Order: sequence, then C-alpha cells, then structure tokens
Amino acid sequence: MRRALFPGSFDPITLGHYDIINRGVKLFDEVIVAIGVNSEKKYMFSLEERKRFLEETFKDQPKVKIMTYQGLTIDFCKVIKAQFILRGLRNPADFEFEKAIAHTNRKLSKIETVFLLTAASTSYISSSIVRDVIRNNGDYTVLVPDIVRVKQ
Repeated sequence: MRRALFPGSFDPITLGHYDIINRGVKLFDEVIVAIGVNSEKKYMFSLEERKRFLEETFKDQPKVKIMTYQGLTIDFCKVIKAQFILRGLRNPADFEFEKAIAHTNRKLSKIETVFLLTAASTSYISSSIVRDVIRNNGDYTVLVPDIVRVKQ
C-alpha cells in the first residue's frame, strides 16, 4: 500500500490544503492528514475543532484518514508505516523551506517527500492569511471549506 502523510497545523484547513489532499488521493492508496501538536504554538482553533473540520471535509473520502501526532514527522511516519510525505508548494519561498526539511528527513529516515504545486486559484491562500482575515472580520469563507465557520 502506498501511504502518504500530509502533515500540518491546519489552523484552519484552507482550500489550498483541500486541493493538495484531493490531488494526493489520486497518487496514493491512502493519505493520512496529520495535525502536528506543538505545545509552544498559539492556535486560533483548538485541536478538536481542527480535527473536526478535517473529518467533516473528508467524510466522504475513504482514502483520507485524519490523525494527530507529536514529535518528529519522520517518527510518526514510521509508526503509521507511511513511505511518503506529501507537501504543497505555493511559491519559491515554500520550495526553499520545504526542500531543506525534505533533505533532512531523507537523511534521517530515507522517507521520500512528494511536492505538488498548488493550483493557481489557491496559491495565495495560507492559514495565517485566513486567521488575519478572521481577526479583522473579513469574509474568510471564500478561502476555506464550508465546514470552517467561526462563532460570530
């Protein structure tokens, strides 16, 4: 089975994440979307909310599993027997950052990282932009799956 891990904080999931996951499903037998837990980081949405957003978004996609993890991504890959890490690239800065991580992961674990370019229609979207739009009472709903709703 070709299993890929798509790690992230998903605070919140965006249409860019949604696009990469849906395209990843065509390449792999299973895509595990894993929310990394970092106790040092301040999140806008709780872990439970982020997990619910993902589970609801992909409830009709049997090849997508939602999990959470702590620690190194490569260690989690070993636990779940994922042979690949799936990552989306929006721009050259993403590439440089992700390339360094991919090289490190490959050196430490032999795991392959597969990069997909984001769709042109979602390449400008990031979770940090979505959070900023939410904080400033803008219409964030055009940037996220329908399930992501903030209590007004």
